[in-house]
Amino acid sequence: MTEYKIGNLKLENPYFLAPMVGVNDIAFRILCKNAGAGLVYTGMINPLTREKIILDDMPAIQLFSTTEKGIAEFIKNHDNNAKLFDFNLGCSAGTAKEKGFGAFLPKKESVEKILKTMKDSTKKPLTVKLRKSGNTLKIVKIAEKYCDAICIHPRTNRQGYSGKADVNFAERLKKKTSLPLIYSGDVNEKNANDLLKKFDFVMIGRNAMGYPNIFAKLAGKKLVYDFEEYLKLALKYELNFSHIKSQAICFTKYKENAGELRLKLTKIKKLDDLIKILGLKSIK
Repeated sequence: MTEYKIGNLKLENPYFLAPMVGVNDIAFRILCKNAGAGLVYTGMINPLTREKIILDDMPAIQLFSTTEKGIAEFIKNHDNNAKLFDFNLGCSAGTAKEKGFGAFLPKKESVEKILKTMKDSTKKPLTVKLRKSGNTLKIVKIAEKYCDAICIHPRTNRQGYSGKADVNFAERLKKKTSLPLIYSGDVNEKNANDLLKKFDFVMIGRNAMGYPNIFAKLAGKKLVYDFEEYLKLALKYELNFSHIKSQAICFTKYKENAGELRLKLTKIKKLDDLIKILGLKSIK
């Protein structure tokens, strides 16, 4: 039987929920975890944030920053509620370019200081998420000093999330590092197991949005993880209505009348209307 490990962390399977800002709320993470995800990541979190962070599901926590400031204190405060900590060096959004974080963190010295601070602050495993660039291998060599696994999304900054992910680039990277490699990029239920013949783990992002059942299918579990289950959790954790509505729109994508439902959902302003449009039982 295959053993799945990152550092000292044992995992049930190699199928991970990728970190996604605005998607990976506590309710969605719990749903994906229940569905069968071997590991679920938070979206990017600034270690200096003052926002409330709910970590009841013991997720992998992804941090982003331009310096090591605040990282040690953040990890100290949340270490007991994390499976592992990840550092984002892969975000290619306009804000990341403007502020100099993610894939635009300019200096290798900054990367090393941050990863060293993280390593010194926890005994939990560390991972780092990267994109395809001319500096990827250099960053990997730094990460090998401190991290327990590498995640690669083999698209360039210019590509963003368009075009095809360069699986061949990821394969070449796999051969050049001794660390386990988590592959991210266009992973779906049809290609996940083929990709696992090349990589140690796979990370599923856009194909999991509104579709936690992708983990149930891959893990061989019963498919009962729908929007109604999400809504019960969202209300339990008092998530705001605009966020719930956004998630509801994602959950329509495999319905026959998806376009019609999305149009109706964009116009509503009350939870009761959402429940009525989706034909749900009254949720308490």
